[in-house]
Amino acid sequence: MTASSETPWLGPPKLGAVRVVAVDGPSGSGKSTYAVELARKLPGRVRVVRTDDFATWDDPVAWWPRLRDGVLLPLAEGRPGRYRRTEWTEGRPHPGAWVDVEPPDVLIVEGVSAGRRAITPVLSALVWIEVDDPAVRLERAVARDGESCRPELIAWQRFEAGWFAVDGTRERATHRPLTG
Repeated sequence: MTASSETPWLGPPKLGAVRVVAVDGPSGSGKSTYAVELARKLPGRVRVVRTDDFATWDDPVAWWPRLRDGVLLPLAEGRPGRYRRTEWTEGRPHPGAWVDVEPPDVLIVEGVSAGRRAITPVLSALVWIEVDDPAVRLERAVARDGESCRPELIAWQRFEAGWFAVDGTRERATHRPLTG
């Protein structure tokens, strides 16, 4: 697969034969929607893995070794990856189903902290999605997750603002599409 005129920002594979695209940005900005649309546009085998399959309110970013060891390292060797999804019942996380990840041409890692500094060496692109108004983002996230999650989402927004400031994710982005 080569970068098309729609994706000139997509670099070469750096995870074995796999191109890894991180779609990152604050909650409620439209990352999931963008990742799905991007996956439809790219030729070849494209797989989306969401950080929501790993993160919990109490563990927003420290789950990283599960993704690295279960998915990224096997794919780098041309082998299938595997991870256990976090599932939610009544607002509480619990271990969910196992998810198999066959080696794709492009792996899109989507969600808060997907473009963290630790993944930079294997990224073919880092896409930053952002809606400037935190109130708009909060209402989008509440609409998605439910009113009962509002306190956690407010805390999450505070956490992610600090995370992005320290990690420098936005500044390292190779593509910043216009979003609303």
